[in-house]
Amino acid sequence: MIRFNQIFSIFILLSAFVLKAEAQQSKYWVVFTDKEVNAEPAISEKCKENRRMLGLVENQFSDLPLTKKYTTDLEKSGIQPLVKSKWLNAVSANLSDAQIEKVKRFDFVKEIIPIESQAVLANIKHINKNVGKVSNLADVEKQQNDDLRVDFAMKQIGIEHFLDAGLNGKGVTIGVIDAGFFGANDTQTLKHLFERKQILGVKDYVNPKKKDYFGERESASDFHGTEVLNAITGRNFKENFQIGLATNANFYLARTDSGNKEFRGEEDNWMAAMEWMDSLGVRLINTSLGYAKGFSNPKESYTPEQMDGKTSVIARAAKMAVDEKGIVLVVSAGNEGDDSSWRIISTPADVDGVIAIGATNELGMKMGYSSIGPEFLTYMKPNVSCFSLFGTSLAAPVITGFVACIMQAFPNLNNKEIRTILEKSANLYPYGNNFIGYGVPSAKKALKLAAKRPLSEVEPRIIEVAENEKQVEIPMPVGEIAVVFHKKNATHVITQESVKAKYNFIPLKRNPSVKQTTVMTREEVVEVIWKPPNP
Repeated sequence: MIRFNQIFSIFILLSAFVLKAEAQQSKYWVVFTDKEVNAEPAISEKCKENRRMLGLVENQFSDLPLTKKYTTDLEKSGIQPLVKSKWLNAVSANLSDAQIEKVKRFDFVKEIIPIESQAVLANIKHINKNVGKVSNLADVEKQQNDDLRVDFAMKQIGIEHFLDAGLNGKGVTIGVIDAGFFGANDTQTLKHLFERKQILGVKDYVNPKKKDYFGERESASDFHGTEVLNAITGRNFKENFQIGLATNANFYLARTDSGNKEFRGEEDNWMAAMEWMDSLGVRLINTSLGYAKGFSNPKESYTPEQMDGKTSVIARAAKMAVDEKGIVLVVSAGNEGDDSSWRIISTPADVDGVIAIGATNELGMKMGYSSIGPEFLTYMKPNVSCFSLFGTSLAAPVITGFVACIMQAFPNLNNKEIRTILEKSANLYPYGNNFIGYGVPSAKKALKLAAKRPLSEVEPRIIEVAENEKQVEIPMPVGEIAVVFHKKNATHVITQESVKAKYNFIPLKRNPSVKQTTVMTREEVVEVIWKPPNP
């Protein structure tokens, strides 16, 4: 007869065994071979309408739901799917070595992709958890331009041109994927969203059982999404302050980041949120989250070389979103610019087609913390930048509001056209660099470009410095400040500096390591090309 203490001892041993087995599990994507092609695509009529308007394939294979029998068979074998991705035709799951062998024997399993051991998913969130008070915003609809107060980011991009055109994001639906929206319903500058029912839906992928999306706080990061939302759409009628541009847009919100710990399930959550928003017909999505390194388990981190736009699963999903689904995806570049062991952007900002946003100071120089584009990429990263003292997390929503205004005025533009307009309207174009991309977008230029009207602004000019010349002088009024980017080639910056004109010019001296120099003054952009000296 087994006594109670014996039973208790056996229970402890069994528990220890189970815990040990669980500890040996790793996370994987289980990719299926096929789908039921006769199944009904899991997308809304709005999504189909958008695709027809943009000339995209209306019904895509990736829209079909997973074959239910496959997920059921996994569950019957003791494997619990965590996230189901119709885009990847896969589920994520924690698997032991024994379970991996079991899964391999299923004839419907095409591939098992390790998430941990090959560092496919790793995350360094460039959430600024110490975000300070951001300037409040104004009532765009009433066009009270005379006494309208805005912060510097709004002035930098030229908000008055959107206001004069009556643009405030009306008719545009924006998805925000972030770390939580605690207190949004009690925030004065977001009051209009709740009064006018502009929030169309909310999902919490970290805690699916949550019912009070705005009143339950689980971590300090739960404020982050509220700050991001504020930077997209915030306004204050009484004080006539404006924080964001898209004050009349509608929103779907998704919490995918727990804030309490660093784990790969957050990236799974992000993918699920993307698929949800796409199925509802959302064309514009802001995500101020990024993945690179910094997990509690260092083995889970990426290497810088993997920020190539195709290695991470989240990059693959982002690529599908922009190429196949027509989504305008705006992502913060990252806050690792001062981290000598990293410096570069994180994923999915590394994806070609995704609009990665850096941060500048008042002069238009890269903020020290703002992540730069890797030199091995063949395309520009970041794409554009704007002013932000509080991280690229709050630069991205400024540009999201900017895009919403363009989409309101020109709803038939596709995501590639919007990205091109954004880049061409920026103040450095076409001489972008891996510090701030093409620079700061201009509302005035963007509206003209979208309407296919000629630009009246001064075109950038090129100065070629002869082989035997050691210095060139750039004319500029005395006392004015220019921003100078010294580059090793056309796009990769070695150093940046601000230079104040002591005379009626600023001198640039030849440096053997500098091949090209971009000079940004108040009036123009000058590209200096240093011809190599004769051997």
